[in-house]
Amino acid sequence: MNAPMKLVISGPVGAGKTTFVQTLSETEVVATEAEASEDIGKKNTTVAFDFGTLKLDDQELHLYGTPGQDRFDFMWDVLCEGAIGLILLVAGDRPQDFAHARNILEFITSRNPVPFVLGVTRQDLPKVWQPSDVASYFDLPTSQVVALNATNRDSATQVLIRLLELQLTPKEMLI
Repeated sequence: MNAPMKLVISGPVGAGKTTFVQTLSETEVVATEAEASEDIGKKNTTVAFDFGTLKLDDQELHLYGTPGQDRFDFMWDVLCEGAIGLILLVAGDRPQDFAHARNILEFITSRNPVPFVLGVTRQDLPKVWQPSDVASYFDLPTSQVVALNATNRDSATQVLIRLLELQLTPKEMLI
């Protein structure tokens, strides 16, 4: 059996990282939730990481969800070391978080250049940004930005498949 692969899921607070890991994981998720010490719009927040596992054929994939607050940015670096890719999540109904998401993306990819996709969550809500609009905001090809319902296993799987497809696409085709 091969060594497990590592996938990192990151994004601002409330983007759906913990939910995404819980939805995809085939094992019970280890979560490091604690009561939020500041007003972040929810009672609890991830303070270290969320961890789950998924089998892809005979290969084990470790899922690591990062904290979303800047004060835990050291964990972004730690968790991304050796990762095969990054799924950055943004809540499509919270455009005020997009700048923070861009900062997270730049922080991670400047230290750990990995293939990534951007998942736009909360697509089931009204007044939500569409993936093509988010791609424009982030100046990314539309192939790198996908709609996501983080509570739906099929939707979460499609985001993972998109990341794996991008890994197999020659880099010059992504520009």
